[in-house]
Amino acid sequence: MLEREILLVEDNPDDEELTVAALRKNGVINPIVVARDGVEALEYLFCEGAWATRDRSLRPQVILLDLKLPRAGGFDVLKRMRSEPEFDSVPVVVLTSSSEDEDMVRSYQLHANSYVRKPVDFRLFSEAVRHLGLYWLLLNEVPR
Repeated sequence: MLEREILLVEDNPDDEELTVAALRKNGVINPIVVARDGVEALEYLFCEGAWATRDRSLRPQVILLDLKLPRAGGFDVLKRMRSEPEFDSVPVVVLTSSSEDEDMVRSYQLHANSYVRKPVDFRLFSEAVRHLGLYWLLLNEVPR
């Protein structure tokens, strides 16, 4: 069975590297597609730009979405995604360093499935990603 992709939307190269390393260290074998800003994430999801030839019927297994992004922020990505019924069942985990309560509230208002603050310590970050991977990739079931 072909593993469905994880879409990691992250503009910080260090956080990208830590997230990918933590997923791999914890046995996640799904392909990981990285979008480094909100526009690139939307192009991936809606098969536009560099992703125009991607099969739009293949949805990511989960989207790990940072909020503070260049060109289009995480809220913009969530709003556009959730405006399209085809993305209703795609889990979105907001994975952010923001500790603003308003960001958490707005994420859930825009139908994020989970909100996780990135721990600063790599060991704690790795553990958080391990739990995310276990739940969203192994336990959670979504329609294909």
